[in-house]
Amino acid sequence: MKFVFYTHSLISDWNHGNAHFLRGVMRDLQRRGHETLALEPEDAWSRTNLLRDQGPAAVEKFHAAFPQHRSQIYARDFDHEAALADADVVIVHEWTDPQLVERLGCIRRNGAAFTLLFHDTHHRAVSAEGDIAALILEDYDGVLAFGQTLLERYLRAGWGKSVFVWHEAADEVLFRPMPEIERIGDLIWIGNWGDDERSAEIAEFLIRPAMELGLKTTVRGVRYPDHALDALRAAGIAYGGWIANADVPVAFARHKVTVHIPRRPYVEHLPGIPTIRVFEALACGIPLISAPWDDAEHLFAAGTDYLVVRDGAEMKKSLRELLCDADRAASLTAAGLETIKARHTCRHRVDELFTILAHCGSKRVAQDLHSREAAE
Repeated sequence: MKFVFYTHSLISDWNHGNAHFLRGVMRDLQRRGHETLALEPEDAWSRTNLLRDQGPAAVEKFHAAFPQHRSQIYARDFDHEAALADADVVIVHEWTDPQLVERLGCIRRNGAAFTLLFHDTHHRAVSAEGDIAALILEDYDGVLAFGQTLLERYLRAGWGKSVFVWHEAADEVLFRPMPEIERIGDLIWIGNWGDDERSAEIAEFLIRPAMELGLKTTVRGVRYPDHALDALRAAGIAYGGWIANADVPVAFARHKVTVHIPRRPYVEHLPGIPTIRVFEALACGIPLISAPWDDAEHLFAAGTDYLVVRDGAEMKKSLRELLCDADRAASLTAAGLETIKARHTCRHRVDELFTILAHCGSKRVAQDLHSREAAE
């Protein structure tokens, strides 16, 4: 089958975590013999900022790291009908322009044979409810929500015909332990500033504990304002700016522990939805300590796969414990890695996607799935 993904960007992961997941899903679809294509707008702010921040070499680096992925940039005069003429499944990310979201629905309503799914991986359904409520989703065959609480929000509001949970996950081909790499640092946090959604939490759960313990700490990410960079410098924390997602496994391998600091909208309104970095960190076999987060869907086992702390004092204590107790750290990494391999890889999510397609897919998709099952 041919899968077409309307994404904000496949090429750029500058402040754009959905690109991580999409690359892994496309890789697994290709492994199964399917064709994939990403379509991204010419004015995508993530790609624009990546080029401004890093230059054309960053785009070349993407193509070198993911030579199998095809991404086509579209302008206002792009012929979407022609581009989708041979598509079997079209998945539209929620950052897509609302007028285009509606247009794609009209193409489906007017007789297109592909299955059309809307994919939401953000908190705008609660933080900017009007933006999502204004989208025209009546002609979509289904909605993919990256958590149960987000699914429930869609159902309560009556957005879309059918809604399914489709969590993010780790690309297990890329994210894996690298024990051969020397761990030269203590603590690493890979995350973007996030405006005011977690600024106080970054200070409490990262900057102060790292400074008080005197840890050799690295921070990677973008959109850090001057006052945040000043705070990192004052704490003796090295700031490295943007990091290509393909380079993250090596960065994790060079450090002994990492932390998860969720954004406030997820903690307060969408419990059970972690950032994709949780999946990726555990897949890399690095011990993880999380700021307060309610794993409402029991994706992991708190205390076994990773540690959860309530405040900065507990974070400091847990960091000291893991850095001093190699056996405890090894136990966490082994359990976390096992959970990822058993439940949370892009391979698992593609399996789930096919189950969803069997439920709401078009006749053409159903026939293809049936023929493949018969051949196995």
